[in-house]
Amino acid sequence: MMGDVAIRVENVGKQYRIGGPSDAYGTLRDAIAGAARTPFHALRHRGSRTCTEEFWALRDVSFDVKQGEVLGIIGRNGAGKSTLLKILSRVTRPSTGRADVCGRIGSLLEVGTGFHPELSGRENIYLNAAILGMKRAEVRRKFDVIAEFADIGPFLDTPVKRYSSGMYMRLAFSIAAHLEPEILIVDEVLAVGDAAFQEKCLGKMRGISQSDGRTILFVSHNMDAIQHLCSRCILLDHGRIAATGDCRATIARYLSIAREQARPDDWIDLSSHAGRSGTGEARFKAVQYRSDRCSVGFQPYSRGPLDIMLAIESNSARSIGSLAVIIADQSGTKLINADTVLRDLSVDLQRGLNLVKLRIREVNLNPGVYRLGLWLADPLRVHFTDRPFDYVESAIEFEIVNVEAGGNGRHPDAVVPCEFDLLPVD
Repeated sequence: MMGDVAIRVENVGKQYRIGGPSDAYGTLRDAIAGAARTPFHALRHRGSRTCTEEFWALRDVSFDVKQGEVLGIIGRNGAGKSTLLKILSRVTRPSTGRADVCGRIGSLLEVGTGFHPELSGRENIYLNAAILGMKRAEVRRKFDVIAEFADIGPFLDTPVKRYSSGMYMRLAFSIAAHLEPEILIVDEVLAVGDAAFQEKCLGKMRGISQSDGRTILFVSHNMDAIQHLCSRCILLDHGRIAATGDCRATIARYLSIAREQARPDDWIDLSSHAGRSGTGEARFKAVQYRSDRCSVGFQPYSRGPLDIMLAIESNSARSIGSLAVIIADQSGTKLINADTVLRDLSVDLQRGLNLVKLRIREVNLNPGVYRLGLWLADPLRVHFTDRPFDYVESAIEFEIVNVEAGGNGRHPDAVVPCEFDLLPVD
């Protein structure tokens, strides 16, 4: 008996194997030929082994979620968050333990899951809603509300293969939210929407929880959203629960684990950085930062200049209209956006490795630890595709030290004004 518990997870583990033989499907001819080769293959490879490695994405995870509770799940990339949600959504089975769910589930794990690219948005509303368990009469009754919330306007009868990822997201979230599930599971997919739509989605989730008493599991790297939406939080680290309970305390624990501050003048290699997205036609390879003051070890300081050196690799010669250095606080709130598109500046890249230097004239921020994000895009192209060349949400963390009077902290429109220049590289 689960009583008032909507989700019960008991000692759940998920194991994957890295490497080993392929499980691809073969033809009858391949099977016959393989059987004939087997004795000779065994003799030739006697004593050899296929190298496989076992990897535990989750290990001994246990928790309960009460009906009507909004639970936040946080952790670094690769901590096991998405794997846990896939187990709860019945996309995959756990290797150990069990996960019991009481009620109908609405899941948003990947943008466009359950959509047919050749069908229109209208047709996919019916298709996706049916996959999620909604009856046709129910879809008809809610169709106008779903379409209005998705706000895709004249594109409702356009094949979804022509949709941007943002339009996909709006439609997918609208269907899942209006399914009226007892349990709504939302992964980081909201990150592809614009700020207005993200706030709209968060408002909808608050309404689902507070008015209808439905249960929500919410995964996000936006600590502001987690703190304002969730009543409790779980921190996953390397597949295990590292902390659980009050959101503020759990977020503080997460930030202490995640903090890896870079030192001034050190080149930070971004080649294998996990937290990035984009086409990869041009991408950030490394980043370096410094201030102008030797007395503080060239650490950035309030109201002082900040130089950012960027190593960018491009697969062809191109002119970049939007290169941005983004500074956010520890909760993920964007404070400074030094974007060349705001100054009508462009950056010409040659094929291969390029060095670009950007100087923020005054860092108008209070002392503390901040995150540095990097953005590279063609403004016209990204408007239609929602895909930049490269976006590294949190490339490094750095500290602004206290030398004189502090900065502005948070500006009313969530972006602190800044002046910046592109400088020649020595």
